Parts: sequence; structure tokens; C-alpha cells
Amino acid sequence: MLETLKPLAIQEGWLWVGTDLSESSSITEASLSTRLLTDLAVVTSSVVVGTATRRGLGFKPASQRVEVTLDFQTLHSIWSGTAGLNADKLKHVLEEAWRFLAPLRRRGVIFAYDEAQNLSDHSQKYEYPLSLLLDVFQSIQRKDISFMLVLTGLPTLFPKLVEARTFAERMFHVVSLDRLGREDSEQAIVKPIEDSRCPIHFDDQSVQSIFDITQGYPYFIQYVCREVFDVWTQNAGAGEKLQPIPIPGIMRKLDSDFFAGRWARATDRQRDLMGVIAQLETCTTEFTVQEIVEASKRLLDRPFSNSHVNQMLASLALAGLVYKNRWGKYILAVPLLDQFIRRQLGEEE
Repeated sequence: MLETLKPLAIQEGWLWVGTDLSESSSITEASLSTRLLTDLAVVTSSVVVGTATRRGLGFKPASQRVEVTLDFQTLHSIWSGTAGLNADKLKHVLEEAWRFLAPLRRRGVIFAYDEAQNLSDHSQKYEYPLSLLLDVFQSIQRKDISFMLVLTGLPTLFPKLVEARTFAERMFHVVSLDRLGREDSEQAIVKPIEDSRCPIHFDDQSVQSIFDITQGYPYFIQYVCREVFDVWTQNAGAGEKLQPIPIPGIMRKLDSDFFAGRWARATDRQRDLMGVIAQLETCTTEFTVQEIVEASKRLLDRPFSNSHVNQMLASLALAGLVYKNRWGKYILAVPLLDQFIRRQLGEEE
């Protein structure tokens, strides 16, 4: 989605910077500041802000004047030379950068970050990178500095923003992308290979199978179609007859590539809880603590109490597996996670 927005923004006169946010980017306030300065330097490194004297080499060095640009070294020097907290440092750097960018008649700079659900505060370490990000952008926008923040990520993102700073709810224009309907999913499956030169095509049965697997989630449609395409083109190239979609093999690969890393964050007892959730009738929508407690009495030898479920849901939210949608209501944070969990339970049995 961000790659679709980028050319539109550039066409409208905005400068565009950003990348995927890793968890390491938000470990400390300083690391997040470095991330922002590194990205900003991409569009400011050609902006000349002055000159400096550089001494030559040799026994009789000759001095020469060189241009100083707003590259990362300059931005970081401003940051490290500014007194105050990390938020004060970052605000000052962005204000200085805008002072030199404004005369270039650009509309502003868009800081665009994917996987932003990785952002978080770490109160136990007295590090608040997420709060710093929100405070800084709110402050500079109040000063009419045209720096825009665009964040995309899993549904856990917005609750994290609001938890860090209550004003985040007013700060962002929120757009939620839901799964595709049957007709749109079909177009997403068949349209990319409509070219007559493409060696394969999906028949109605194949389209239905892919829709059943993916449930209309665009990422999974892309993933499954790519896997099917690779297998079938190899078969076609070898002159072999196309076989039915290898659903079990694709699901095992999807489990390994997408779900396994998240599942590894949960303890054994947390996995028991997630197993109960995956068997709720409401697991794909919203579920409550009481529903989990009642189901655990039927499904487990060691059922959960209300207080235990509350504690574990809080831990699972930090691990990015569930999130609190509204008062007393929880949702699985990853699409189709319930199906993965049921597959895991089936293998264990």
C-alpha cells in the first residue's frame, strides 16, 4: 500500500522517506531518532547549508573551502550537539532541516513506515520511543512544519498508539483494510495472469480453492498464488500435466514462513490458552475473558481462572498475538491465526 501511495505523494510535491520498522529500531529513544535521521538524510543530503575549511594532506597542507550538506553526519551532529532530552534533540533537528527545505518549494516530507506495530515503549528500561515519536510530530506540526507521519501495520498498531498517548486518536486519520469479498478475491487471483502468453491459468475450481485457503486476505492471496504459480510453471516447462493445487505443502510453507515465528513467542501455558481461543465460535471476530474461561473448563484438565486469563491476554498482546479491540473484547492480532493453531493442535494429537 505504501508503494502505491509513494508516487502519488511525489507527484503532489512531497518528499518521501521511510522503510520497514524492525523491533531494534524502537528499543531505545536514541535508536528511533537514528532511524528517522538516517531516512531524512536520503532527501536532504544534497541540500547545501554552508561551507567549511578543510585542510589538505602533506607537509604543507593547503586549506580549501568545501560545501557542507544536510547529510546524516550533519543531522547527527545537530542532534548530538543539542541540549535536552532525546525529544528536544529530535525536534531541533527536524526544525533545522525544515528551515533549509522550505525554500525549495516542496509541500513537505512524508515519513512512511511499514510494520509499525513493532513500535513500543519500554517503561521497565525507562525508554519511550513510541511516545517520543508521537510527541515530536505533534510538536512540529503545531509549528506549521509540513512533516507528515504515515504508519501501517497489523491491527495491534492503533491500540498501541492510543495507549502510548491518548491524543493519538485525534492525531491520525485511521484507515482499516479488511479482507476482500468473493468477487474482488477472484479478480486478485486471475487478473495478474490474464496475459495470453502466461503458461498457466486458474480454472473455477482452483480459484475456489485459493479463496477457501486465504479467506480473502490480500497478503495470503499473493502468497498462495505465487506458490501455485511457481509449481505449475515448473511443471509446464517440463511438459508435465498440471496437478491440483498442492494445498498441504503450501500450508506447511505458510505456517513456517508466516506463523511459526509469532507462535514461538508464546509459552506452553499461553499456547494452551490460544488453543482454547482457536476453538471458540467467536475466534474470528471478538471474544471475551468469560468465554475463554468457560471454554477452558470443557477443553482442558487445568482450566483458567478469570484473573489468569486477564494476565495472559496482556502478555499475549505484548507478544503481538492478540489485542484489545474495545472494553472487554479481544481479537486475534494475525489473520487466520486460529486455523494455524488448530493445525498445530491436530499435529500434536
